[in-house]
Order: sequence, then structure tokens, then C-alpha cells
Amino acid sequence: MADDTRILLVDDEREFTDTLMKRLRRRNVDVIGAGSGEEALDLLSREQVDIVILDVRMPGIDGLETLRRIKQDHSRIEVILLTGHANVEAAAEGMELGAFDYLMKPMDIDELLYKVEDAQKSRQLREKKLKALKSNRGAE
Repeated sequence: MADDTRILLVDDEREFTDTLMKRLRRRNVDVIGAGSGEEALDLLSREQVDIVILDVRMPGIDGLETLRRIKQDHSRIEVILLTGHANVEAAAEGMELGAFDYLMKPMDIDELLYKVEDAQKSRQLREKKLKALKSNRGAE
């Protein structure tokens, strides 16, 4: 994974968030956490983040509404949804709203890291295409 990739982990289960953040940091991943959709949106307005790992079921602003707002205000950020087995429909809806991918909880840390790596590659490819498009427009 690219050393400059920054992740925001959003989950209302504080113990889960703390544990996963520790495991990611042990693998030299730059990760910050938020305990709610509201907190995540506030952090995104102040912090540079590349990828959001977002729980679907949270009190207050749920994961799907948080995803909508992220895609509306921070379209270049990729979002990976975390969902329980009973919430596959929500994951499918999230994909329609622009999520990069989803994982079922509990998930394997290596599988999560592969998805993060793929999301970052996708983001970087999109950035290159946008730059090429802008430079082509400038040449016209």
C-alpha cells in the first residue's frame, strides 16, 4: 500500500474501532477514527483522507447517508462499507451510491488491506485521468 494513503475508520463500536486501528497501525497504515457519521463528516471537512472504511449501521446519520454526503462533498474519496450478514441489501444500495466495495463483519485484516489497496489504485488512476483531461483541455 502507498505510504501516503490516509484512512478514516468510521464505526460506532468504539472497541472495534480501537482494535482495528491498532492492527492497521502495526502494519504502518495511517489511520484516524470517528465514532459516528456526524464526526466523520466533520473530520473530512478538516483532514486530508483518501479512503473511508464505513460501518453501515450506526445511530444518528447511518452509513448510507454518510456515504451520500461523502460522495456529494468529497467525490475523490473512496469508501469501503462494513456490514453485518443481515445487511447485504444495504451493501448493495451502498454500491449504487458510489461505494468502492464492501466487506462483511467480522472481516479478515488482510482482505481489508487488499480492498484498501485496490481502492487507492482506483483513486490514483481516476486522478491521473482527470489531470490528463485537464491538460488536454489546456492544449486546445
